Amino acid sequence: MKVLILSSYEDPHAHAVIHALRSQNVSVELLDLSEYPTKLALTMAFENGSRRLVLSRFGGGKLDLETITAVWWRRPQPFRLPDNTKDPVHRRFATSEAGTAFSGLYRAMDVLWVNDPIRDEAAHHKPWQLDLAQKIGFAIPETLMTSDPEEALDFWRRNDGNVIYKQFRALPDAWRETRRMREQELAFADNIRITPVIFQRFVDAVADLRVTVIGDQIYTAAADPRGGEYPVDFRFNMNLKWQPHQLPSKVEEQLHKLMHRLGLEYGAIDLRLTPEGQYVFLEINPAGQFLWIELETGQRISEALATHLASAKRPVSV
Repeated sequence: MKVLILSSYEDPHAHAVIHALRSQNVSVELLDLSEYPTKLALTMAFENGSRRLVLSRFGGGKLDLETITAVWWRRPQPFRLPDNTKDPVHRRFATSEAGTAFSGLYRAMDVLWVNDPIRDEAAHHKPWQLDLAQKIGFAIPETLMTSDPEEALDFWRRNDGNVIYKQFRALPDAWRETRRMREQELAFADNIRITPVIFQRFVDAVADLRVTVIGDQIYTAAADPRGGEYPVDFRFNMNLKWQPHQLPSKVEEQLHKLMHRLGLEYGAIDLRLTPEGQYVFLEINPAGQFLWIELETGQRISEALATHLASAKRPVSV
């Protein structure tokens, strides 16, 4: 039994799960794919009715991928080509070939994926998340995704200006918090002709909830945003107090259905609890953070994730 974690070497979540795995006497390897191809070589051989799947480190050391039983697709880093490969055509070709080769490798590996790379990528798409959540029966915020300024302004007026806006996907070098769309910002609407923006009616809440789902297990934490520094986005409410929270069984059933439809083993889900007692689905992050919840609530999420990886159960089928 051996677990492989794909992330950066500095990722604290990876190290927390590594510690939990080792405490369970499970062998684990952390791999930073930005070391390919300058420090790593990939070999896939199919000969005489058998195969070899190997990553070799220049200077010595090999990882036999046939020994891997589970992979945590945490936050795999992009390949980093040598600096002396300067021609744009050559760089595109090398990146494309490497990406295609590794994608084929992932499909060939007979392991438990947490999460399967293809399903993980698909699950990041917010339009699909909201569509599935709505079909499953979740309440969702009134939402408009558009690159039409007139549509955006009409949505703002129809919702009495009680609107937030956010990006489809955060990037390391282009990350923005969720913001209120105020009257003095309406002029910015014309800028969305360049690229679509997500607009949603702001959901009043007595609690923000972060739900971490690992296989069949659900860990829920709640915090009251009303006295926070930034009630629109809990990531900026540094003074919030998070506590364990018990979801109604119906909501937990809906979450399991959502995970099944998305084909995920792990997901970090954001909900809001309204003053009327309604749980509103906001979004799911297939690689969302959990350490701050674990530290504040005592919920043993790292240990649960390690146990799930060590179990190497067959992946969910969709």
